[in-house]
Amino acid sequence: MNKQWFVIQALSGHEFKVRENMMRRLEIEEMGDLIEEVLIPTEKVTEVKMGKKRELTRKFYPGYILGKLALYNEDYSINERTWHFIQQTPGVIGFVGGDKPAPLRKSEVDSILNQVEDKKEKPTPKINFTEGETIKINDGPFENFTGEVGEIDPVRGKLKVTVSIFGRTAPVELEYWQVEKIS
Repeated sequence: MNKQWFVIQALSGHEFKVRENMMRRLEIEEMGDLIEEVLIPTEKVTEVKMGKKRELTRKFYPGYILGKLALYNEDYSINERTWHFIQQTPGVIGFVGGDKPAPLRKSEVDSILNQVEDKKEKPTPKINFTEGETIKINDGPFENFTGEVGEIDPVRGKLKVTVSIFGRTAPVELEYWQVEKIS
């Protein structure tokens, strides 16, 4: 049977639990021939909260799971065994597309898989700054200074901040984790 990628809607916040249930049931119910892969596209992000840097896993599509499975038979009728396996997994709402879900196009799948692969390299800083915003520096030689965000470089995870030193303004380049918003 031809396996294709489909989007499965799950309860938001339960995606990993749903995937775990599916993987466990795959072995028990011997569905490996019909379901090849279950994927939750994620990336690692770093953020600073209360002066502490931490790494989180962020889902690209909260509430959705991708599955490479044989949902349709050769005559394009729904494969009842696969359909019921997915629908009866706790936490699954259903397929995106309702009773006749359309598989993702190869270009869509390639784009998602490339995005996941690109984000595996290095954690992405969680961007929550805007130009012109006043921030407090909490690390480095300018610790406890306040400044104004001038430029944001999301690729490098850096900010250009204008700081007042000895009555003069000076641009300083800092990483996201070195600053925090002023409440």
